Amino acid sequence: MEIKFTRADIIRIAINELYKNKMTYWFTSDSHFGHTNIIEYCKRPFKSVEQMNEVMIKKWNEKVKPTDTVFHLGDFSFRGGFQQYKNRLNGTIVLLAGNHDETSFSIIRNLTIKHGGKEFYLTHVPPENQIKDFCLCGHVHGKWKSKKNGNKIMVNVGVDVWNFEPISIKSILEEIERLQREK
Repeated sequence: MEIKFTRADIIRIAINELYKNKMTYWFTSDSHFGHTNIIEYCKRPFKSVEQMNEVMIKKWNEKVKPTDTVFHLGDFSFRGGFQQYKNRLNGTIVLLAGNHDETSFSIIRNLTIKHGGKEFYLTHVPPENQIKDFCLCGHVHGKWKSKKNGNKIMVNVGVDVWNFEPISIKSILEEIERLQREK
């Protein structure tokens, strides 16, 4: 039996394959790979720094594909070790410098990206005077997940409030929509 495909069939198959394999944007912060004391400071549910590192690496790689991009908003690892952990993680990592990062690995302090008609200001430390409508940040660990100030929304992408794994832009947009519905 011979199977014949029309040009339209081939195009439809190609589009479906592209859609299945499209790149996803992920966001995270404050992983503190290799930082033993962060377990106690932030009351993380791990028995050792090795367990914490391995769980976070596993969760990262279960979500993030090698073709994806991850914006890590600071405090990636403790006292160096960036390459050691980066080499075990899927995706291209765009690292913003946090207050515990060595500046030799990132000189980026903040940046603005556009997605879905929205501008997002990315930074490690939440700004006191938020300029953009949407800010993604870290630094605050488990103090809060997201907050609204008038029409401005800030989302903490830190691992302590997102189950120790990167979050997708889709999850961030859902969190923003939830906050916008609140009066």
